[in-house]
Amino acid sequence: MSPQKPTLLFRVSTPGVSRRNLRGFAEQLGSELAGGRSFECLITDDRELRRLNRDFLKKDYATDVLSFPAAEPGGLLGELAISFPRAKQQAAEHGHAVEQELEILMLHGVLHLLGMDHETDRGRMARAETKWRAALGLPHGLIERVAQ
Repeated sequence: MSPQKPTLLFRVSTPGVSRRNLRGFAEQLGSELAGGRSFECLITDDRELRRLNRDFLKKDYATDVLSFPAAEPGGLLGELAISFPRAKQQAAEHGHAVEQELEILMLHGVLHLLGMDHETDRGRMARAETKWRAALGLPHGLIERVAQ
């Protein structure tokens, strides 16, 4: 059986983003980073990220990316939710394209889906993010930004 492709769902308009390129990036993450396991990624707005964060993590604020690992091992890796408005703002702040910011957020989220946690793993996720960011030609990742 061939690996399933990641699913991207767009709930908002995404000016400046090639959805085709972003889907290709998601497929690359699925095959190269996630070992052929698929994931779902929702591109939405701050209101939805705030609701998801509140309902599932008991944190009542919007954020840039949320990761929800699958309950069962094997099959689907899990689900991501990304705020397009936050991605757009962060891209402007860091001087790169919004599409690149979405890729940075997606990479960060997939690393979480793989079980990494930069708050508790003594640098394991940071090292992985740096390695993959460089391999994928992406600017500074989320963990590196916080460390600077």
